[in-house]
Amino acid sequence: MGAAMKEYNSDKMKLWYDSPALEWVEALPLGNGKLGAMVYGDPFQENIQVNEETVWSAGRAVEADQEVKKIMKKLQKCLLDGDLKQADLLAKDAYVGNEQGSYQTLGNILLNFGYGESRKVHTYRRELDLEAAVSKVRYTAGGASYRRESLISAADNVFAMSMTSNESLSINLEATLSRPLNCNISEGGLPFSIVMKGRCGDENSIGYCAMLKLLPVFVGWGKEGKGEYKEGKIILQNATSFTMFFTAATDYNTADPEKACLECLQKAEKKGYEAIKKEHIEEYGKLFRRMDFSLGEDKLYELLPTNERLARAADGNMDHSLVALYYQFGRYLLIASSRRDSELPANLQGIWNNRTHAPWGSRYTININTEMNYWIAEQCNLSECHEPLFRLIEKLKESGRMMARDMYGCRGFMAHHNTNIWGDASPQDNCPSATYWPMGAAWLCLHLWDRYEFTMDTGFLSKVYPTMKEACEFFVDFLVEDRQGRFITCPSLSPENTYRTPDGYQTAISAGTAMDNAILRKLFQSTIEAAGILGTDRKFTSELKEILHRIPGLKVGSNGTIMEWLEEYEETEIGHRHISQLFALYPAGEITVESTPELAEAARRTLERRLSHGGGHTGWSCAWIINMWSRLQDAQNAHKYVQTILSKSTYPNMFDAHPPFQIDGNFGAVAGITEMLLQSTQGILNILPALPKQWSEGYIKGIRARGNYEVDLEWENGQLLKAVIKSCTVKSGRKRKDKVKIKYGNREDYLITHQGEAIPVLAADGGLLEFEVIRGEEYVMVLKN
Repeated sequence: MGAAMKEYNSDKMKLWYDSPALEWVEALPLGNGKLGAMVYGDPFQENIQVNEETVWSAGRAVEADQEVKKIMKKLQKCLLDGDLKQADLLAKDAYVGNEQGSYQTLGNILLNFGYGESRKVHTYRRELDLEAAVSKVRYTAGGASYRRESLISAADNVFAMSMTSNESLSINLEATLSRPLNCNISEGGLPFSIVMKGRCGDENSIGYCAMLKLLPVFVGWGKEGKGEYKEGKIILQNATSFTMFFTAATDYNTADPEKACLECLQKAEKKGYEAIKKEHIEEYGKLFRRMDFSLGEDKLYELLPTNERLARAADGNMDHSLVALYYQFGRYLLIASSRRDSELPANLQGIWNNRTHAPWGSRYTININTEMNYWIAEQCNLSECHEPLFRLIEKLKESGRMMARDMYGCRGFMAHHNTNIWGDASPQDNCPSATYWPMGAAWLCLHLWDRYEFTMDTGFLSKVYPTMKEACEFFVDFLVEDRQGRFITCPSLSPENTYRTPDGYQTAISAGTAMDNAILRKLFQSTIEAAGILGTDRKFTSELKEILHRIPGLKVGSNGTIMEWLEEYEETEIGHRHISQLFALYPAGEITVESTPELAEAARRTLERRLSHGGGHTGWSCAWIINMWSRLQDAQNAHKYVQTILSKSTYPNMFDAHPPFQIDGNFGAVAGITEMLLQSTQGILNILPALPKQWSEGYIKGIRARGNYEVDLEWENGQLLKAVIKSCTVKSGRKRKDKVKIKYGNREDYLITHQGEAIPVLAADGGLLEFEVIRGEEYVMVLKN
């Protein structure tokens, strides 16, 4: 079979180029969730830009002004009375934005190489091997061939580089560290080492330490090899090879950063490069190799550099292997920027940032961007990578409780549209179309439920249920009753969008927006279900059920689209990048083609209207659109926006272009491609729900589905050939048997087997296949001959 599942073809899993990076968005990323590096691959003046996850400028949480509660009551009354102008004036007094600081670059490793009088390079190639998480550079200069390879080890928390040459005593190097501001560079306590120390801002800001060490080898005849530290540089003359180790730490979570760096490099030197590399590849591979994906065999990856393939995609050429590479690159980025022991989750730029003040501070923007970063964590078999986000949610609770109490007079905890390294829940930015939004913590808590649905781990659910409950408690107190008896958020807004009233007044402030209501329905329903599973809080969940019935439902406007606000206002920017009114479609899964066809049609019209007026013009917005078309089971439109993000919103190194770089688009697009191939909402495994005709053959292995399933799919000529469904063991004592429902094509065409024997299949409503599974066992759905 043309699409038969194969072992990895290593050449397919490489980004490669035939020239060095000239810009940051051409450099290749490495990371271990704590350290990040961007490798340019320059043979003469190599620049390796480096990050450490906790290098962050000022921006600690602030206390709420006690007077704000009084303003809030007046503000709510103005909104209920329809006095929007006065509401805007009061909101400016109530929502005084805090400065949350910025994630910063740590600096640069600068390596200046000399090759005698030669300034010419031949047979150049640089690459990033996604299977190994190793960057390689090779070239010929001055008659000698050179090889450099780099990695960042999670096990050893070091950036490690090895450089070799086929001629002994041919490497000449000056190495140093640099930072745009606030740094002191000195000789380190180890041989051939440099220390860079400083603070990220003023004397009260985070202090950092970075340390670089070289281990040169001088073996050969005819030249004298030597090394020395001189004026902030390590100078090597006539080395045969060298190993370089680099690490960094801050006093955010380390009592003595310099001591921590020193001990780390000593351990790395003792272990040695080859042992570090071997363990790194094995440890990383346990995550990366859980999935495999192919859309048929293209050979372009053997002939064309990645940047040229992207240029061809921009010209409308098909490259199925490029889609598969992009998919696995997204998974690679999550592994590299968010690991189980990371202090922080992936931010707006993952872990990579080359500025002291990043775009939007590279903060955690929690009105979609941070959440989008983690849409792939469960479904793409990287559940451990989700955990730093859960820790951020816990960190938010202290400031979030204070804001709930002092600003709104409510129990529980909440957050606005941005947070930072300290878990600041206060209003931020003084941006009227974003600052007033109170739903950040609520949306984040849906990721806790998402983890449970994919793993069915009641131990985890028991641990996080109190957090979900606290998020609900805020809204039990915060919601106000309008004149129609509905419970609505007030004040709020639809993220970053504005509307115009019939008398021409333009504003963002509003109450009970479609997105708010959809988030609350999902949060309340999930919390009610969680309490039922855990056998707790009957009184509280009864209260949630009563409120739930009075939260406004989705409404269709006169133009046939989902209404974004409670009233049918005129949109000031029809093609806005946010499509918040479709939260119920994706990610919530409240709107489906099968169960809510009228709303699905309205969602389609909403998308069409947004897009016809220029929507989806940013990378992350385009990614969200892929997911929405997938949920509407519109294969060709989903495919169109996969092509769009590759051709219009992808930099040469495959980073997502907002522009500038934002990593959410990478993750969101991978989530969308996954949704095209498998969906698992409302208790159904929907196989190949949005498979475009262009992807006529292929396979994907290792997709995770809600209900704790792992699924492999294989198809040819646009038809499913085989599905392998692994009913994974549940950790926390759940029953051994379950029933699974599958949606795909004509159920009469397929046979279900277990251990090689056909098993009984029930015909469920809607053309579904239903059969009983035993946890820990594997089931095969195969096309009959």
